[in-house]
Amino acid sequence: MSSSRILKWVSGGLEAVLAIPVLGASIIIGLFWFPLVVMLVLHIVTLILTKKDGGKTTGSILGIITSCIGWIPVVGWIMHILSAIFLMINAAEPDKKAEEAQ
Repeated sequence: MSSSRILKWVSGGLEAVLAIPVLGASIIIGLFWFPLVVMLVLHIVTLILTKKDGGKTTGSILGIITSCIGWIPVVGWIMHILSAIFLMINAAEPDKKAEEAQ
């Protein structure tokens, strides 16, 4: 499994945790929105590695958008859910370079 796929699983799981209504809001507000900055960096790194591996970038791009607008209460919650779903779907699919190596 490529490092980009591992990062998609990790970032998708973290997005799923942030999508839990009371828990995610408590984490984000309690840490003064710093988790959104951390997730932005994680999504950017995942996007770069995914591009290098030839994988689908939809989840990472959606995650970057989510990190930028995640401070808006209901919109952020919906975006965290969508990001988690797309990241995990993308993580389940093999990258192009992994398919070529087989």
